[in-house]
Order: sequence, then C-alpha cells, then structure tokens
Amino acid sequence: MTRGEFLLSMEELLELQPGELKGTEKLSDLEAWDSLAVVSFMGLARTKAGKTLSPKNIASSECVDDLFALVNDPVLS
Repeated sequence: MTRGEFLLSMEELLELQPGELKGTEKLSDLEAWDSLAVVSFMGLARTKAGKTLSPKNIASSECVDDLFALVNDPVLS
C-alpha cells in the first residue's frame, strides 16, 4: 500500500475530506481517533495490507505516519 493510498484510506476511516491528512498529525489531536477507529484501523490493515495488528502495536503509535509504518513493517504479519 502506498502512502497516498494509506492516507486516503485513513481519511475515509476517520470521515475526513480527501487531502486533509498529511501524515504528521498526532493521533491524540484527531477527534475521530477513538476505540472504534482503532478497531476499524485493525480491519483496514488486515484487508488492505494483510497485517494482523494488536492493540499494543497501535498504542505505541503517536502519529498517522507511525500507523503507516506499522502497515508496511515487514516483520509484522
């Protein structure tokens, strides 16, 4: 998944306008980033990148780019 595809998917997930996310946004500053968004992100990672992420993996992320790194981490499956 390219970074652009990822950002578009995250904007859909968070119900944001296309082009609104740049990647540097802190997750804690995103109003829509809540427990439901975490579960939705886990589904997105599974369906679009074939990654099974745990809440612990996600909790260590501070910004949108950290989530992108998780989705593209070759060590995680």
